[in-house]
Amino acid sequence: MRPLGYHFRRQAPIERYIVDFVCFSRRLVIEVDGGQHGYAQGFERDMRRDAFLSAQGLHVLRFWNSDIDRNLDGVMDTIIAALKTPTPPG
Repeated sequence: MRPLGYHFRRQAPIERYIVDFVCFSRRLVIEVDGGQHGYAQGFERDMRRDAFLSAQGLHVLRFWNSDIDRNLDGVMDTIIAALKTPTPPG
């Protein structure tokens, strides 16, 4: 995303969580989920995590590994659209 002017950090700590990717300037978190996230326990943990990150003023996008493998262009379009959306003051 650097060619577009956005800088993402990988495996970045945000308080008690480590997020897969974050663009602090756009307050955007990207999480890449494997199959374990589809089970009830993983889903509930993700909901708590997303609620915490949202309360910090961050927008969270989640993508399945399989979505990235099968539809990378669509995933990138979604991320770019989120980056272009005005960010509320944080």
